[in-house]
Amino acid sequence: MKFGKVDNPLLIDFKLPPIKDKTFEILEKYSKDDDFEVFIGGAKWSKLELKGLFPPKTKDELTYYSRQFNSIEMNGTFYRSPTKEQVITWKNKTPKDFKFFPKIPQSISHYGRLFNVREKLTAFLDAITLFEEKLGMTFLQLHDNYSPNDFERLKDFVESFPKGYPLAVEVRNEKWFQNKAIFDEYCELLQKNKMANIIVDTPGRRDMLHMQLTSPDLFVRFVSAYHPLDYERLDEWIERIKELKQAGLQNVYFFIHQSLSGKEELYATYFTEKLNKELGLQLRVPRLYEENLLF
Repeated sequence: MKFGKVDNPLLIDFKLPPIKDKTFEILEKYSKDDDFEVFIGGAKWSKLELKGLFPPKTKDELTYYSRQFNSIEMNGTFYRSPTKEQVITWKNKTPKDFKFFPKIPQSISHYGRLFNVREKLTAFLDAITLFEEKLGMTFLQLHDNYSPNDFERLKDFVESFPKGYPLAVEVRNEKWFQNKAIFDEYCELLQKNKMANIIVDTPGRRDMLHMQLTSPDLFVRFVSAYHPLDYERLDEWIERIKELKQAGLQNVYFFIHQSLSGKEELYATYFTEKLNKELGLQLRVPRLYEENLLF
């Protein structure tokens, strides 16, 4: 993800802002004794994107990827809505505990701008429903220039979105975050419809770290700064997850955007290992191919 990329990450204040009081109010409604689930993944399962993750001559990238991670943020569906046959093939290649988080196609969100898109949305949902128990949550990302001026159209889309399909929403235009009344109205819309409010942690757009949940789900899209500072950023997220879990958080969906040239460490390895230790979890730990040879 190039969104929010900066030339010098040392100039950025990466400290996470405080959790909003409204988030704690929402989480109070949920039992701390319910199952707590965590899904960690990348944005793609491609060897081109994750060089070093795969053994040499790997042909079936998804099969191998899904044995390393327990989920995938499916950015690929943004560019083209999948066919039913594709969905069934993907589903059958993955373990029982694997989850897919498909992104709503740009033909709906960007080109259509949520206007007159019912037919396209129905086709998309008809396909991804075939993930069955492996469907995690689909998500809508709005264009950078989709502003609060079009709130009513977003409201119509959210309120008419078919029930039974979990949805998360990401707004990007700065105006959503600059006016508290506007942002509160947006969050209330998501909360009323039991939809997740995506948090984006990217170097150049710190306003998107709004820390306002609208459901018992923490959906984070974490963009690497390609700097050792990323370890400190992930450490802070682990502490934040522990705090939210104590407050009633039910699910964590954490996707790390990090392209690999084959020389870097895999941040997801560090994050998963530490999260397992801090929260007593047993998530499988993704490793680069050469590291896996040591285990």
